[in-house]
Amino acid sequence: MPSLANIWPQRNIVTIVAALAILLTGTGMTLKITTDHLLRQDAMSTARSWASFLAASVTDLEQIAGGEQPSAASLRFFLSARNSGEVFHYEIFNRNGYSQLVSTREKIALVDLSEYSPDAARSVIDGRPIVDVREGSSPDRPAFFARAYVPVQTDGRLTAVVAAYVDETEQRKNVHNTFLTAAVFLCLLSGLAFSIPAIAWYRETKVKQADRRIRFLAHHDALTGLTNRPHLIEKLERALVHLPKRGGSLAVHFIDVDRFKEVNDTLGHDGGDFLLKSIAERLRATVRIDDVVARLGGDEFVVVQYDVAGRTQAESFARHLATAVNAPVRFKQHEILTTASIGVALAPEQATTAEQLLKSADLALYAAKAAGRNCIRFFLPEMDTALQARIELERTIREAVLNDRFELHYQPLFEMSQRRLVGFEALIRMPAADGTLIPPLTFIPVAEELRLIDQIGAWVLREACRTAATWPEHLTVAVNLSPAQFVAGSISGIVAAALKEAGLAAHRLELEITESLLLGNTETIMAQLLTLKAMGVAIVMDDFGAGYSSFSYLWRFPFDKIKIDRSFIQGLDGSHCQVGTVVKAIIALGRELHMRVTVEGVETANQAAFLESADGDQAQGFFFGRPVPASELSASILADFEKTTPTPSSATAQAAKLRLVNFSAER
Repeated sequence: MPSLANIWPQRNIVTIVAALAILLTGTGMTLKITTDHLLRQDAMSTARSWASFLAASVTDLEQIAGGEQPSAASLRFFLSARNSGEVFHYEIFNRNGYSQLVSTREKIALVDLSEYSPDAARSVIDGRPIVDVREGSSPDRPAFFARAYVPVQTDGRLTAVVAAYVDETEQRKNVHNTFLTAAVFLCLLSGLAFSIPAIAWYRETKVKQADRRIRFLAHHDALTGLTNRPHLIEKLERALVHLPKRGGSLAVHFIDVDRFKEVNDTLGHDGGDFLLKSIAERLRATVRIDDVVARLGGDEFVVVQYDVAGRTQAESFARHLATAVNAPVRFKQHEILTTASIGVALAPEQATTAEQLLKSADLALYAAKAAGRNCIRFFLPEMDTALQARIELERTIREAVLNDRFELHYQPLFEMSQRRLVGFEALIRMPAADGTLIPPLTFIPVAEELRLIDQIGAWVLREACRTAATWPEHLTVAVNLSPAQFVAGSISGIVAAALKEAGLAAHRLELEITESLLLGNTETIMAQLLTLKAMGVAIVMDDFGAGYSSFSYLWRFPFDKIKIDRSFIQGLDGSHCQVGTVVKAIIALGRELHMRVTVEGVETANQAAFLESADGDQAQGFFFGRPVPASELSASILADFEKTTPTPSSATAQAAKLRLVNFSAER
């Protein structure tokens, strides 16, 4: 359906063209009417003059009109006059309108059979000339001529009627050219006089249209034509002011199209824009006439529902909105299937200002998306508390990244066969404002959402390598890598730079990845892992068994180590009697694939004894040591070193005792 902005210019152009057409047509008609009138007047004047001259020169005109032969003198006049002047043909009629004599350029003769002329008879009755103008239709006639019937009187008596044929070709040409020139100038002047106000009017119309468009865009979304955020806030504020008088409640439904980015990625922005406009039309059709539909940008819409009786009615209305959004949309040859997450807030129960109401609905929307999308959630007060905690966490993460305020704690890894220390796993911690440490499971997902994990991961690699370079050469350091660090494709360069900066041998660095990394673009990830392995670092499959546990990864990529998830070893103390069998099977599988196996989460003597009986390779857990800062590792490393020395001195023996005391306290 064309917009008013397009219809008005079209109507204006049609009006201007019609006005010009009327002007040109009117000028042409005026030119023709004026020309014909002047030619008639000229022909009448010429015919009268010639008739008067004829009456004065022909003394027997009355007799000739009565049918008698002209006298010799009259005949000589007729012969001399027929080829002179503008009259090329004339006829003499009697008073009753019957022809008596005809004179042409070729002959002069009396009429044998008289013909009646109504025009001649009418000129007698009216007592005035009768003139008609016509174009010549035969070779003996001029291109344009006038015929005038002039009654002739002698001594006050009507004696005859003379029909004079006057050649008006040249006269018509002169008059036509004169008036045509005048008409052209008249049209130009009229057009100029018309165009100046027309142009001014057109410019004023365009300015008004632009002003209307600017005013419209100031209050509406350019893509969908829906109310925009500033105008929505104005309407909400007015509604909230009048709400106490009207009674009842109003509901704000915050709508987000789930996975809208996938539509843009697959169908382009044309497909995404088409989907947004389709959803806008559906929302308009769903709401009541007094309700408000707005688009805040991107794929976010807001519907304000007035006169709400309570939460039940608001929830029913939200379900209608979800149904409208979830209906398939046809775009070219594609069918777009979408779902919607909706957050709902009620006023005045949950907010008294427009900004608070939108914020509350947005928090409810965030809860809907966190619950798995395609659902409806109502605002709860604790959502605001969670939001403030989230904002504070984000601020802490940004400051920690900016100022390197993270800490690394190191948990030991022990060789089971000799109970010998073989390395440490670097575990990141982030200090909170009160001095407590925030665990990685709390802030790492948020850092990934903030796209700061690359910077954090690079810092961890540098710090872990720098610290490990101060240890004995047989000890390794393990660093966890996030899947987000592989997205840019530069992880190998970051690892190489960290090793070079610290001066750490590549074989002393173990990089731990989870199975979720391999669920995406597997070929690209595998290529990056092969590049890292070619550098000499060890690649470890972390948390094996906790996720999808696809064994195909084990033969598609030669991992150096498998780390069995802590949930398995903790299951030994429960009712799951088959857990031990599964752990032994994984250990045996790793040995067959020439991959070492580390068991995480060993916390009791019974669990450690099981691993010894299962012939496990390595163990990690609180039973062997808790994560501690780098500054507290020296005693543990020294004690392990003294343990493997054949002839310990008294000093090293004392250090070994200290290690045993420390580990006993940790247990």
